[in-house]
Amino acid sequence: MKKYLLPNNGSFYKANLHCHSTVSDGKLSPEEIKKVYMEQGYSIIAYTDHDVLIAHPELADENFLPLNGYEVEINESGDNPFRYIKTCHMCFIALEPDNLTQVCYHRSKYLFSNAVNYRDMLQYDENIPDFEREHTHECINEMIKRAREAGFFVTYNHPNWSLENYTDYIGYNGMNAMEICNYACLAGGFLDYNEKEYDDMLRAGKRIYCISADDNHVYPKDFFGGYIMIKADKLEYKTITNALLNGDFYASQGPEIHDLWFEDGKINITCSDAKEIILHTGSRLHRTVMAQNEELLNSAVLDVTPEDEYVRITVTDKYGNHANTNAFFTDELFK
Repeated sequence: MKKYLLPNNGSFYKANLHCHSTVSDGKLSPEEIKKVYMEQGYSIIAYTDHDVLIAHPELADENFLPLNGYEVEINESGDNPFRYIKTCHMCFIALEPDNLTQVCYHRSKYLFSNAVNYRDMLQYDENIPDFEREHTHECINEMIKRAREAGFFVTYNHPNWSLENYTDYIGYNGMNAMEICNYACLAGGFLDYNEKEYDDMLRAGKRIYCISADDNHVYPKDFFGGYIMIKADKLEYKTITNALLNGDFYASQGPEIHDLWFEDGKINITCSDAKEIILHTGSRLHRTVMAQNEELLNSAVLDVTPEDEYVRITVTDKYGNHANTNAFFTDELFK
């Protein structure tokens, strides 16, 4: 039986799930961000300014959907300058358009840059004590838990820029997704194309998705280099966030994935021009299809076995840009 790993019906919508505006430390206003992104074919922006959940419903129209969110950062304590300390950054994206109550809020801490000017606009539960952040597994997992329970889609961001390593991120539990690519960090010289980190988490049993995102601050330096393509029936808030929850998207730096399905023990993929298509697994046995001579690939059929534990696909174009599928677990594929 054919199982579609990306929905067979609907349309693809181009989305950036990590974005900073003048509400915090970005250089463009929310309105300017809408304009420049729509000019590049985007339909969805999650406005994730630092520590402030500010909605922008006035920007929504039939061709553009702003998602509500914010980014939190949990820094190591100590006297070292910021450039030396570890930090954990996560984006919380609201699954409902009217969910504007911040979780893990502190009345006097954790706001910086222009975000301090929005303190009086923020919503939080006044019956909950101020949340103190500590760079520990216990604290970070509590923040993830509270965000998920409060109706947020949680992403883990740029581990290399954050100076985090395996001992840090392997202890974080419950996130929806992690950034397999953070374009702002790549543009700044950091190694935040994070395939290894994604595989580390998958092999540790974390069934999470992967996204590419801009984390844009300075136009045009860190814009338009990382995004996801969401497959959905319509450009409507709940329809799009349900697609996020279902994993109905792929991550990309440029290449396109057109169709993706599983049938008779094989994954079939069609895509834009590619130099290489790799099926990664939970073991040491990967499968690779490489273009021969001057020809490029537009499809591949890749064997899958139950022993693979999970599979995911990377499509690489002739410029070295990647498209990445989410991981698919073989105990579900072979049901």
